[in-house]
Amino acid sequence: MIFFVTGGSRGLGESVVLEAARAGHDVAFTYNSRRDAADAVIAKAKEISPSSKVLAYGLDVRDSAAVERVGDEVLDEFDTVHAVVCNAGVNLNGLAANMSDDDWKFVVDTNLTGSFYVARQFLPTLVRNKFGRLIFMSSLGRNGVSGQANYAATKAGLCGLSATLSKEYARRGITSNVVAPGFFETDMTKADMSESNKDFWLKYCPVGRIGDPKEVASVVLFLASAGASYVNGTVIDVTGGLDWAP
Repeated sequence: MIFFVTGGSRGLGESVVLEAARAGHDVAFTYNSRRDAADAVIAKAKEISPSSKVLAYGLDVRDSAAVERVGDEVLDEFDTVHAVVCNAGVNLNGLAANMSDDDWKFVVDTNLTGSFYVARQFLPTLVRNKFGRLIFMSSLGRNGVSGQANYAATKAGLCGLSATLSKEYARRGITSNVVAPGFFETDMTKADMSESNKDFWLKYCPVGRIGDPKEVASVVLFLASAGASYVNGTVIDVTGGLDWAP
């Protein structure tokens, strides 16, 4: 199976890339600016699975022309794609009344519109294959988070986007689902989550700990598998049982 993963040079995206390689799959993944980080992921993947082809592509998913160009490059190199994981995401915190147009637009264009561009780019290939897996990375924040109106709106929007695609393309052999992680130790949570929210998570999460990124990757790999062929149009929470955030 061939995976295409956006935002695969760090955090949860990196974990998806590495676990897909560990399972013997080929992976094309994108990074926004840090080629050194992408190269480090490729090196890790090669160590894990020398036989897997793992390549990185620079991409700003906000740019539809760039998405088309990179998509064509991936298809030229890999011939096809079977699973598309829309993981690239950003966050800019701020109370709604003080949020600038630029902060709203940057997050929406990256997290939501960029995911649409990527899904749209690969849908014709999946239709031709009569098989495909669309997997969108949402968040517990889809239910609302104080100080993150832009982020929460995009993560809720991904659920609506996926649900629509699940209805439009299921009869073509394509499923569309959402994974909604809770608190995982990533660059984004380190930068954006306050100490009080971290303390809240550890206090109230039924599992009583922070998640391991591999636990998200394993759900993604399941959704991409033949065993998940009847899982469609759903949101899978990977939150340790905590279903709300302050």
